Amino acid sequence: MCVWSPQPYLSWPGSYTATSAGLSQEEAREEAIQMMRKFLLAVTFLAMGSMAAMAADLNGKWSATVDGMRGPQAISFNFKVDGATLTGTITTPRGDTDISNGKIDGDNISFDQVVNFNGNSFTISYKGTIAGDTIKFSRSFPAGPDGQTRPPQEFTANRGDAAAPPPPPPPPPPPAPQQ
Repeated sequence: MCVWSPQPYLSWPGSYTATSAGLSQEEAREEAIQMMRKFLLAVTFLAMGSMAAMAADLNGKWSATVDGMRGPQAISFNFKVDGATLTGTITTPRGDTDISNGKIDGDNISFDQVVNFNGNSFTISYKGTIAGDTIKFSRSFPAGPDGQTRPPQEFTANRGDAAAPPPPPPPPPPPAPQQ
């Protein structure tokens, strides 16, 4: 290791300087630049490894309860991460479907679910933000046969097998006035 010092008289006694190693100042400077490049490369790999470890944290089963046409429904996701690519399956009361077009970008994920129903195929698009052991999702549905689109549906998935508790039932209607 070379520590280049333009002023060798300021270096510690016994320290390695350009003059003590028999290097010219230009050679010592070049060696210092090479060491700095190696250090920055190591830091870059460490940072990339940390990001990959965070992305890998998404792997496994996640569960949620979403409002369906017939009330609350359990839905689960089994995610598999490979770099910035997300694959896996979605399990609903209608069965399993594969995740397609899955992407991870930091704490954000997106993917599609192709659903076949009564001979028709349509795509549900999911976008989510990961926060620890929860993912806040928004899913969008295509326009129906009448051209109407539903607003995006928001829900939260939790890590693990247990679905999130269903939303509380609506309050009962007020009693009819007595006559």
